[in-house]
Amino acid sequence: MRAAAALLSCRSSLVLAVVSLLAAASAQEGGPRSVTYDHKSLIINGTRELIFSGSVHYPRCPADTWPDIIRKAKKGGLNTIQTYVFWNVHEPEEGKFDFQGNNDLVKFIKVIGEQGMFVTLRVGPYLEAEWNFGGFPYWLREVRNITFRSYNQPFMYHMKRFTQMVIDLMKREKLFAPQGGPIILAQIENEYGNVQLAYRDDGKKYINWAADMAVGLYNEIPWIMCKQKDAPNSVISACNGRHCADTFQGSNGANKPLLWTENWTAQYRVFGDPPSQRAAEDIAFSVARFFATGGSLVNYYMYYGGTSFGRTTSSFVTTRYYDEAPLDEFGLKREPKWSHLRDVHRAIKLAKKPILWGNRSVEKITADLEIVSQHNARNFHPSKIARNLKWEMFQEPIPSFDELPIKNQVPREFYSLTKDTSDYAWYSTRYAVLAC
Repeated sequence: MRAAAALLSCRSSLVLAVVSLLAAASAQEGGPRSVTYDHKSLIINGTRELIFSGSVHYPRCPADTWPDIIRKAKKGGLNTIQTYVFWNVHEPEEGKFDFQGNNDLVKFIKVIGEQGMFVTLRVGPYLEAEWNFGGFPYWLREVRNITFRSYNQPFMYHMKRFTQMVIDLMKREKLFAPQGGPIILAQIENEYGNVQLAYRDDGKKYINWAADMAVGLYNEIPWIMCKQKDAPNSVISACNGRHCADTFQGSNGANKPLLWTENWTAQYRVFGDPPSQRAAEDIAFSVARFFATGGSLVNYYMYYGGTSFGRTTSSFVTTRYYDEAPLDEFGLKREPKWSHLRDVHRAIKLAKKPILWGNRSVEKITADLEIVSQHNARNFHPSKIARNLKWEMFQEPIPSFDELPIKNQVPREFYSLTKDTSDYAWYSTRYAVLAC
């Protein structure tokens, strides 16, 4: 009897151990995961994490390329993807929403989750991102008495309505980490500190309202604000720049981690400018230094820039977006940037324990050190097909005054005339000389 009881007890312990292991595996591979933080790092399911993240914008790449882009990012040592949510893409007309094709935000996040990676969702809804109208839909401009990004009731009404729609969609699809999804962080507004003073008291009131609104909609993951020195206590202030180990004054609270939301991998191109270069070693050194000085999350902006299709790019910015990123416009690895960053991620992960649990000290090295920086170079083979392309020219018919559909005594304001559907319009004028 004693032997039988001992065997039963042993089997029960074994079953409990197996169940515990399965539960832990489930939590790591898509089960519900808590997300909290302290002064050291984000804490996911009770474990401190080093976050290596890269920005990839779903409207800037065809949906069938998403798995390959995410796979290459993961092989490059990333464990997180960051994206904006593009208001004017999803609600081009008030109340009419589009989440199809390249705009399928839910599918994009699920693709990331299938690769075992996390997501930072930058809801905005103002983005900048060198995107047309900063991500705002045109119709918002025609709302009566509206003032953008201020403590203004018409703007706050529509901002909250859109933000709530996005959050409700994420909750319905169970995409937040506490629901078993990959989203571990969310961002409200974007670099508001650059313009806040222009709004005076309304700027301060607005940013406090924005934080309270976002946290009130979903408070089971942390919310962040970037380049917001006086960020409300309910969110974490984060850094944007090239050398945040040296330029960031710290998060807005002693119990909050140091987060780097945008490490600029190059510079977006504007017409007439040469390709932007930033040495792979410079980026890698900035990352290593940030983690060495207490940082625990870095995001590359951009890791893959892709293409701003159609009229989505902002004024003067080329459609090829951040082509000098670790993955170029076509999703190809740009060397030495891609592999050099992969290697620095490996090196930092080897020091995970002292970074996340140790105490930092500074040791001066007296020996002379020399860092040789490499720049990216693109190798290509001339296309045999492109050699035989023939250019054709077409002449657009110029309408007469009588053929123009709109007649007005004075010139119309351009943006209101085209309603953001075109970048140009025909103007025709005629006048009559009256005899004395």
